[in-house]
Amino acid sequence: MAYKKHVISENETVKSALIKLDSLAYDAILFTINDSGVLTGSVTDGDVRRGFVKGITIEDSLKKVSFKTPRSFFIDKIDINQLVEFREAKIGIVPIVDKEDRIVDVINFRLRKSLLPIDVVIMAGGKGIRLRPLTDTTPKPLLMVGDKTILEHNMRRYESYGVQSISITTNYLSEKIDAFICEVSNSFRTKIKTVKEESFLGTIGSVRLVKEYKQDYVLVSNSDLLTDVDYEAFFLDFIKNDADMSVVTIPYKVDIPYAIMDIEENYLQSFQEKPRYTYFSNGGIYLFKKEVLKDIPLNQSYSATDLMQKLISNKRKIRTYAHKGYWLDIGQHQDYNKAQEDIKRKQF
Repeated sequence: MAYKKHVISENETVKSALIKLDSLAYDAILFTINDSGVLTGSVTDGDVRRGFVKGITIEDSLKKVSFKTPRSFFIDKIDINQLVEFREAKIGIVPIVDKEDRIVDVINFRLRKSLLPIDVVIMAGGKGIRLRPLTDTTPKPLLMVGDKTILEHNMRRYESYGVQSISITTNYLSEKIDAFICEVSNSFRTKIKTVKEESFLGTIGSVRLVKEYKQDYVLVSNSDLLTDVDYEAFFLDFIKNDADMSVVTIPYKVDIPYAIMDIEENYLQSFQEKPRYTYFSNGGIYLFKKEVLKDIPLNQSYSATDLMQKLISNKRKIRTYAHKGYWLDIGQHQDYNKAQEDIKRKQF
């Protein structure tokens, strides 16, 4: 529990606090707690210096120098807009407390971008047929890109946005994904688990196999994507527009090398010289309210497009979120080779 290095008893001395602050280097802030573990204040080098000016000594209690009303987040109701405000105000580290005001974690904006209240499901059951022979004995999510697997690149990115739970649905060579997660899970603060589908359930059907969703929002992603999507901006856009579902879309530009003519009954009305058209393709990343899960049939093959069509038919609100940054679907060998070059240039 790395956050405990930022926690100190209010009964400790100023000297003890200075020693801990020195060890924290760039992250030099402490949060004081009482004997019941309740958050009571914060201490920085500046608080200590101001205390010395007032005549406090290094042997005095931290109660004499601590700031008594530190900012905090409530673990069960993270206000993302407030989090953005804190981050933009250059507040570097904020404690996260439970309903009794006991510290359960901290968010360090140097290490984590956000604290998104979403559960993530990564769909990793496919056979990766177009990438054979690479996928004959290795599931596509475990192919290496640089020094990490495709799967780990994605999990690290979700973790950087403060995601607390990731479920990985598996099928083809599931035992290898299970073994990989067992090997790396201790290096994550995010809880990671695998869920096996006994038959192939399409691009979104297996989300119903996850036993428990703790958050009110679910993000589902294909496992073969590499992207720099800003998941916080994606989430805030979804919330702001009160959508039932949102889909990341990727702009696809088509250049026509000739003039395009607008003709009615063989008479020219107008023309465009070498126009460019922009279309938006499905980016394979979906965000929806947890209640939408009931629209996905249990233990049946079901695609994300099936779900979208059902929601459209039911007059539900589906938002699109155009991503103009990096996005790569590793479906074929040329895509995989491109990923190896792109990571050298740190494009994602």
